[in-house]
Amino acid sequence: MSKSNQLKFSPEVFGYPLLFVMLLWIVYWVEARFNINFNPYGIYPRRLEGLRGIVFSPFIHGSLKHLFNNSVPLFVLTAALFYFYREIRWKVLILGLLFTGVATWAIGRPSLHIGASGVVYLLASFLFFKGIFSKQYQLTALALAVVFLYGGMLWYVFPVDPKISWEGHLAGFFVGLVFAFLFKGNPIERKKYEWEREDYIPENDPFLQQFDENGNFIELPKEPVENSVPSSIKEKVAEENRKVVKIVYSLKKKDKDKSK
Repeated sequence: MSKSNQLKFSPEVFGYPLLFVMLLWIVYWVEARFNINFNPYGIYPRRLEGLRGIVFSPFIHGSLKHLFNNSVPLFVLTAALFYFYREIRWKVLILGLLFTGVATWAIGRPSLHIGASGVVYLLASFLFFKGIFSKQYQLTALALAVVFLYGGMLWYVFPVDPKISWEGHLAGFFVGLVFAFLFKGNPIERKKYEWEREDYIPENDPFLQQFDENGNFIELPKEPVENSVPSSIKEKVAEENRKVVKIVYSLKKKDKDKSK
């Protein structure tokens, strides 16, 4: 397995998503602190000046609740994108943001559309469908986690609330689905077992050697214990056996004078 296809944690997995979310809060703080209204820089469908909102609208929010509701899923989903899809993460995030804005500009109601919810739907849709299509258990588990955490957002791609830009949600959902098809290849290389390799020879497989042509088990003769002992140990034992033990006796004459 190549190193480029291995999952690897790095500070940028959390760093860039955190920076992205912080920008949203900084913009909102500037609006509140200096009494500035950035809402006119949102997307206004089918108007020329509304095209600038394709870039600016994700950073603009109408209320603190609106900002908070987008911040948490945006951070979680962006971090997941940066960890599991680091080879295509910038393409998905930047191009997805732009195409979601263009689609919102094309299909939206004649009103200002602001907020990062379109990007949230883009990421949720991409992570879900890409995980299902990949057939990799890690990515499939991620897709199921996205459904578990944010599956309820699906209702808001429909016009259930006139105050919500469901067109932006629908645009992000559709762009994420298209990206899941367009970005081919899996970010995690599938592990190949020994029998899946091109140079695999069944006759040399120790496991298959225990079966005959009809699949019946054949008990292979056991190797003698002597043959299983490493040669280094054999040499050491032989050397110990060659050692000669010498016993030396010394005689000491008895002093007769002292004994009398």
